[in-house]
Amino acid sequence: MAKTPDIIYTIVDEAPELARVSLLPMIRAFAGPAGINVETRDISVAGRILATFADYLTEDQRISDDLAELGELVKTPEANVIKLPNVSASVPQLTAAIKELQSQGYAIPDYPAEPATDEEKKIQARYDAIKGSAVNPVLREGNSDRRAAKAVKAFAQKNPHSMGEWVKTSKTTVASMSGDDFFANEKSATITAAQAGAAKIVFTGADGSEKVLKDGLKYEEGTVVDATFLSAKALRAFIKAEVASMEPGVLFSVHLKATMMKVSDPIIFGHFVSVYIEDFLAKHGETVKALGFNPNAGLGDLEAKIKGNADLEADLKAALAAKPPMYMVNSDKGITNLHVPSDVIIDASMPAVIRAGGKGWGPDGKEADTKCCIPDNCYSVVYDETINYFKENGKLDVTTAGAVSNVGLMAQKAEEYGSHPTTFEIAAPGTVRIVLASGEVLHEHAVDTGDIWRSATAKKAPILDWIQLGIARTKATGAAAFWLDANRAHDAELIKYVEPALKEAGIEIPILAPREATRFTLETMCAGKDCVTITGNVLRDYLTDLFPILELGTSAKMLSIVKLMNGGGMFETGAGGTAPKHVQQVVGENHLRWDSLGEFCALGESFNFFAEARGNAKAAVLGAAVDAATQKVLDNGDSPQGRVGQNDNRSSHYWFARYWAEAMAAQGDDAELAAHFAPMAKALAENEATILAELKAEEGKPADLGGYYHADPAKVEAVMRPSATLNAIFG
Repeated sequence: MAKTPDIIYTIVDEAPELARVSLLPMIRAFAGPAGINVETRDISVAGRILATFADYLTEDQRISDDLAELGELVKTPEANVIKLPNVSASVPQLTAAIKELQSQGYAIPDYPAEPATDEEKKIQARYDAIKGSAVNPVLREGNSDRRAAKAVKAFAQKNPHSMGEWVKTSKTTVASMSGDDFFANEKSATITAAQAGAAKIVFTGADGSEKVLKDGLKYEEGTVVDATFLSAKALRAFIKAEVASMEPGVLFSVHLKATMMKVSDPIIFGHFVSVYIEDFLAKHGETVKALGFNPNAGLGDLEAKIKGNADLEADLKAALAAKPPMYMVNSDKGITNLHVPSDVIIDASMPAVIRAGGKGWGPDGKEADTKCCIPDNCYSVVYDETINYFKENGKLDVTTAGAVSNVGLMAQKAEEYGSHPTTFEIAAPGTVRIVLASGEVLHEHAVDTGDIWRSATAKKAPILDWIQLGIARTKATGAAAFWLDANRAHDAELIKYVEPALKEAGIEIPILAPREATRFTLETMCAGKDCVTITGNVLRDYLTDLFPILELGTSAKMLSIVKLMNGGGMFETGAGGTAPKHVQQVVGENHLRWDSLGEFCALGESFNFFAEARGNAKAAVLGAAVDAATQKVLDNGDSPQGRVGQNDNRSSHYWFARYWAEAMAAQGDDAELAAHFAPMAKALAENEATILAELKAEEGKPADLGGYYHADPAKVEAVMRPSATLNAIFG
């Protein structure tokens, strides 16, 4: 039996992956003398594609299925995984990765957007297991404890980032459906012992026909099972009404999660696209359909398909000009909110608008107030209440604000993020039922053509673990609240678990609906006090971007500890939402502004966990030195900055490694390690000028990575490790 790796560092995508190539050799040079082996596993989009379609590849092209291996490892007490942000691929991202791999000689099949044969349906199903949030549900065998490291928070207060001014007259609003959304239609139940076992999802058409949408489901006793749907008819009416009611000078925008919610949200996005260009589609719908256009892919796909057809291009331009101005992803390049479903991700886009004082960028390249359409009411109220609060009170004072942390229920595919296999776009009017093995109907909905129906679950063990983690973090922090709405079906079931657990623990923690919890948290942090948000999975994702972006200017610097339920640990390194722009800058001018602070924080926690779990005192020394080095990087202003000539990721890594070596050489807990690292610290200091010059030698010039999703390792190595002097020190 193979030995369990000591620490696994993930291979991912985009900017975090470029940073890994620079940082990992340094980490290994420090870990080795402590007897710690740091291995890698590939969870990138390209890696997952190649592992999934190994039967299409030559023997020398095949790679192991690292995600499946990690999925088993995280269920063991020995697991110690440092997980960098990976791409949750939308269909446009997936198809771009496929095209790139094909161009490199990998004979993988195209993604069949509209499969016509059984073989194409099988290929689509294999690809669908890769797109969206394919990684997180596999690896997250524990609940989330996410917070800012003390050094990071202290630095942010002393060096506040820029914040836009909020005024009471701001026209920025959140618009949501008046009903018939996922919130309004939700039903939920907790499985009893008698109900436990097999189940299936069945659609019965209005004509009496019957189709099993999903078979082979198994529900454990205590599992909370939800079912709901969003009405396509109501959604389209909502979009039309919101477009028609736009005030002059206000931008129109939609904010979704078309990556993590890979089935439902691209469909919702497609409705926004088709309503927004309904005049164009009324005239040219059949033509562009014949060209293969699907509104779910966005305006960018449409523009690509009609490129060169002057009449179609002119009519599209006129149709867009007749609508209100749109929130832009890149006004210089004409990339709108509706261009690509993965370009505007709610947990990054909404905090950016709020941090900017309610402003978004318009097509004229100027900032303007924004109508933010978030159709479903489950979570839109959080952003609505945040905007209301800042309109009333003005922008956040970063220098005095308390820290907001999160305990999130995410283990074992909890809640909506685990609903992809049980989400369906309804093809005809009828009824959808969840039917138990006994024949009992657990949930039932009457649905219409185009409606989006889904079911989600949360198992008993993760729920109980989440509650106890929330209690522990509350005792350590102070103020806290469970974000649960007694008027929402799912939350009402969770409250049945929470209330007795709190009573048994002898602790009072308020249970507040998301709107009230938002107000409570904002008031607490603005009073200078720390606060814990104890939430479900989607709110975990949203809040761990919202509050860090307001407090720290970014969510990439958060410490994310996943306490795996079987005793292992996973240490996540922050968010990667801005990673594509970072890669573009590297290719254009060889400057990587990605900040590895999240990696530093996760690394320290990983060493500390290893020390405790394996009884390795040397790992504890490494962890303490990492914390000291991280503090010095912050205090000395050695983090990456945005422009050529300033610090970038590579020079920041040099300073981190130098401070780490100096801390190891200076510590008195392990004389052997101190003696080992003293020469390294001396070499790094004495060669400072040479190393920094070598790191900057090619800056300002274009860089060749040999690919985007599947870059050339040798070319990336040359770009990310350009200092021969530094490389020689680390081997």
